[in-house]
Amino acid sequence: MALGQHRKILQIVGYQNSGKTTLMEQLIKRGTTEGLRVGTIKHHGHGGVPMIEASKDSSRHELAGASVTAVEGEGTLRMSIQQNSWQLSQILALYASLPMDIILVEGYKNEHYPKVVLVRTAQDQALLQQVSQIICVLYWPSYPLDSSPTVPAFSIHEEAQYMEFLWKEMRRES
Repeated sequence: MALGQHRKILQIVGYQNSGKTTLMEQLIKRGTTEGLRVGTIKHHGHGGVPMIEASKDSSRHELAGASVTAVEGEGTLRMSIQQNSWQLSQILALYASLPMDIILVEGYKNEHYPKVVLVRTAQDQALLQQVSQIICVLYWPSYPLDSSPTVPAFSIHEEAQYMEFLWKEMRRES
């Protein structure tokens, strides 16, 4: 693996329309440009079983260059594997046999992997107290952060700065 012997896992979390999928696309494109194999997992947070035509976000991941993509919702992992429900750890175990350098996870707010939190509205800031392992915050300038976070924070428009920060973090040894 290009980043070292342990693959990296990075979560992208935020509420609907905060820019999660766009950030995932940016990270996938950067990773594949650097010759890395990128896998993605999306949590279908809108309720119900993700339909093939409804999994447009995972299609965007694939079009951006992800080697492996999956979307999960109500026990259906859109790799067409059925069981009562899926935990992120089970999906990651499936991915363990696949040759990937990075796994990007969109959603699963309550899991405990390094996270980027996207904040689009003033109400979204509550998420900063609800999730663990935040490595940085991306915010929309129309709703600046109420207080200075204890982690790096970037405007969603500072793509060069936050991408450089995130790739430096991804290259760090575990």
